[in-house]
Amino acid sequence: MDTRTIEKEQTKNKTKASSRYREAVGRRKEAVARVRLYPKDKGIIINDKNLADYFVLPRYQETVLSPLKLTNNENKFKVSIKVKGGGLTGQTEAIRLGISRALLLFDNNLKSVLKGAGFLRRDARVVERKKYGLKKARRAPQWRKR
Repeated sequence: MDTRTIEKEQTKNKTKASSRYREAVGRRKEAVARVRLYPKDKGIIINDKNLADYFVLPRYQETVLSPLKLTNNENKFKVSIKVKGGGLTGQTEAIRLGISRALLLFDNNLKSVLKGAGFLRRDARVVERKKYGLKKARRAPQWRKR
């Protein structure tokens, strides 16, 4: 190969490496979120919808944006999220964990800030299963003497 083709391939590889995304997974209750952070672009897309269209309530939007705001990276990344399972609260907290983990892949110096805010803690609490003979997980039928 001549030097021109080698130079073209090297520049092509450099642009691919710089435009690559970092991916992380966040989980909470039954919700699982796959988060991808792209450098240079801006915006948040959740299941092919905008953040405001997917999460209508402002408190859910704040939860999703909190790791980016805390680390001053609000307009530095394009965030693409695929989330499934669970309810809205579980999904927002799964997304928050996923974004926090993906930010660490870009800059490991953010670990102390994110860990101090509790964004890197996996909340493993899930709903307890229902047992047979009971009305719910622990609720027994009312006892009758006669």
